[in-house]
Amino acid sequence: MSDFGPPQFVFVACQRGAEEVLKREVTRGLPGARLAFSRPGLVTFKLDKPCDEPEQFALPSTFARTYGFSLGRVQGEQLRDLAEQTWRLAAASEFLANRTIHDLHVWQRDAAAPGERGFEPGPTPLAEEAERALRALSPWKPLRAMPVTPRTPSRRNVWVLDVVLVEPNQWWVGCHRTTRRFAAWPGGVRPLELPAHAASRAYLKMEEALDWSALPIARGNLCLELGCAPGGASQALLDRGLCVLGVDPAEVDPEVVAHPRFMHLRRRCKDVPHRQFREVQWLAADMNVAPSYTLDAVESIVARQETSIRGLLLTLKLTDWKLVDELPQYIQRVVGWGYRDVRTRQLAFNRQEICLVALRSRGQRRIRRHSRQQRRWDAAHAGKPAGPHFSLNM
Repeated sequence: MSDFGPPQFVFVACQRGAEEVLKREVTRGLPGARLAFSRPGLVTFKLDKPCDEPEQFALPSTFARTYGFSLGRVQGEQLRDLAEQTWRLAAASEFLANRTIHDLHVWQRDAAAPGERGFEPGPTPLAEEAERALRALSPWKPLRAMPVTPRTPSRRNVWVLDVVLVEPNQWWVGCHRTTRRFAAWPGGVRPLELPAHAASRAYLKMEEALDWSALPIARGNLCLELGCAPGGASQALLDRGLCVLGVDPAEVDPEVVAHPRFMHLRRRCKDVPHRQFREVQWLAADMNVAPSYTLDAVESIVARQETSIRGLLLTLKLTDWKLVDELPQYIQRVVGWGYRDVRTRQLAFNRQEICLVALRSRGQRRIRRHSRQQRRWDAAHAGKPAGPHFSLNM
């Protein structure tokens, strides 16, 4: 199977288990698109007509991790044979004939849902082995010179070749343009590992959410986190230099409680006097309740005149996949609070849930460059704390 003209097949990667809601979402957004090929974690569609402006192609989607144009698939039992077939397929593509490929993304569809039996999305040994074989045989010299690890994001606004390991002996080949932040990572997944000091895998969710959202958060800002126990997400915020006010009636990890920039209010949100939220600049929530209850709790805070919260970072639990149909209403509710720039995404490290990020206006966005210093632990972890870094009117 190969492509000899304007692209007409689109591949979409998603979380394992989210295929059906993704199919509904794509067919609504692309009228005339028909399902072509589907496996857990990967779905392809045939457009009703070839895409005449592929550089402008966009797929607004909450559940798509990454997407691009399909060029075909290859099959074989030997790694070298699969790699050779891949490059022959790419060379035969009329679509790629007048386009420069700047990078190679090799990734494997998820083996399980995130967090299931310890599984986390990201690079796999098989994908790294396949990438080495592909780079070694690449007809484009720059691709041969690029290291497989450590993985760095591709440049923005360039074409990359995708090789998806659907099965060990079956690869799907495609390409996409890195017009979006997470399109610069293979499979739309930024490689993350759970730090040894993390209280829970919520650390991964928060770290990915901060990176994807690119909120203009600065060190020293105060973030309110609703549903903070046991403290993994709070640790991700603290490690970025924020001050955190955590609200949760459950226990929080002692290491988090001892942090000089963390304050725990061990009670339900509705039992906290709202004057204690006056200094809050950002609000995060990850509560194990239906989305409407999470939004109720958030609204009770942001709707008050004494608060001035710049942005929201909310995890909405999809206790039933049918709740996806309510997503437009959830977004409109947040817009009604005065947050005009609202985006949603099922993060790679989310489970059956989505991330909603909101700002007062699109003009507040700022693309952050993550320096090595920003990724380090905050200095407060390294030595004896001198005292609280922030105070609240309790």
